[in-house]
Amino acid sequence: MAAPYTVSKALNVPGISHGFFGREGGRSKGDLAANNMSITQGDNPDLVVSNRSSAAFAMGGYDIKDLVVFRQTHSTTVVTLTERPDRTVAIEADAMVTNRPDLLLGILTADCAPVLLADPEAGIIGAAHAGWKGAAGGILQATVMAMVTLGADPKDIRAAIGPTISAANYEVGPDTAAQIAALDSTAAHHVTTPEGKTREHFDIPGLLAEQLFGAGVGTVGDLGLCTYADPARFFSHRYATHQGITTGRQISCIGLR
Repeated sequence: MAAPYTVSKALNVPGISHGFFGREGGRSKGDLAANNMSITQGDNPDLVVSNRSSAAFAMGGYDIKDLVVFRQTHSTTVVTLTERPDRTVAIEADAMVTNRPDLLLGILTADCAPVLLADPEAGIIGAAHAGWKGAAGGILQATVMAMVTLGADPKDIRAAIGPTISAANYEVGPDTAAQIAALDSTAAHHVTTPEGKTREHFDIPGLLAEQLFGAGVGTVGDLGLCTYADPARFFSHRYATHQGITTGRQISCIGLR
């Protein structure tokens, strides 16, 4: 049985295939059960390949060889894919854009935000991984700019923010709060101390939505799903850390039909 995934109304348009997967389905075992998509968490590589293959096929019959997953490093690096990448070479980046219908873009997360973007009119898609460092550093603005350079029109771009840790559960503390403010004074407005709390919290999806609209993106959707609050459905690095266990990574995919 194929693993379930969630779609966003913002991207549910002709010509675009996308899905935000969780931990349900798949073949991984133990703390990584069941739909782990990362090969760096101690999982059996064959099971990860099987999980990724199933997700790719669910996106409209893609093969795993069509699925592009970078080595994410919490950077603001965006790669434009106008050719099929060499699968034997690991690319370090946290966002990618393409106009190729034979590629499926994949982002791995476990609390950071996956953001999928598309200009259906121009036939250009993008995918970005945004934790606090990437969000405050401008990964989304860089992704939109890369799409525009490829031929997209910001007003025609549609973006969806997938499952990520919510502000209510994302305590960052004073040191990280200061680093966020140093990277982006606007981002600092999304750092608050909730009532009854003593330390700062950071609203990643709130900042990302503001940045997308600020970049001229015409349609922005937020699934409003918190990874930390629903550990049975999503992998959450922070939840796993608090429980003293290992966790996997879920995948979010987008492709041109």
